[in-house]
Amino acid sequence: MSKITEAFNNGKAFIGFLTAGDPSKEKTIEYILAMDNAGADIIEIGIPFSDPVAEGPVIQDANLRALSKGINTDDIFDLVEDVRKESSVPLVFLTYINPVFYYGYEKFFKKCKDVGINGIIIPDLPYEEKGEISEFAKNYDVDVISLIAPTSKDRIRMIAKDATGFIYLVSSMGVTGVRNEIKTDLKEIIGEIKSITDVPVAVGFGINTPEQSMKISKIADGVIVGSAIVKIIEKYGGNSKEYLEEYVSKMKDATKI
Repeated sequence: MSKITEAFNNGKAFIGFLTAGDPSKEKTIEYILAMDNAGADIIEIGIPFSDPVAEGPVIQDANLRALSKGINTDDIFDLVEDVRKESSVPLVFLTYINPVFYYGYEKFFKKCKDVGINGIIIPDLPYEEKGEISEFAKNYDVDVISLIAPTSKDRIRMIAKDATGFIYLVSSMGVTGVRNEIKTDLKEIIGEIKSITDVPVAVGFGINTPEQSMKISKIADGVIVGSAIVKIIEKYGGNSKEYLEEYVSKMKDATKI
């Protein structure tokens, strides 16, 4: 069992996301540790990219802020290495295929293992092209997290059957961002996934309140929150630590149904 899957063994998991380098490399380290301290079970680290097609305005702006500071992939590996001096929380990169390809698949995944990255999410990598990286990831013990969207009904069996780590179930059509209401019949989709695999299912896109977290936790194995966390960092910048800890703690508590 991978370290990511193990994170779901002690109840429903809270998965938080932030963008590396926003507002700085040093603050990203501080904020990852703060989220861990507040109860996050898994933390996703966004590698800034100029064309993050799955992201809404909040995370797009965070990417631009980080890139404007000059952060690069090697800087992000360095900050993960620093995090690992103080934390064993499972860490997952969220990135796009271009930065991984440019860095070199073998080099990238070896570096992931060296610094302690446990998984990777690549929203613009179709299932049919997953084989491009799967062997490299497997060789270096990195789970490639599969995404299932509300439109994936006919593809669920295919995507779920060889999923590792956890399955990222996209709550709604469109890009990331805070939503007031999630109308997708998630229970039906989760039931279909569970008929195929025991890999945990976590729901993301739009979740931002404890009430939503509690509701999702009743039907899924975990909740994923990104834009709401990035908005806190956008608002408070280098002084976000206590606000992040308070928010993550509330969201984690809401999963304890």
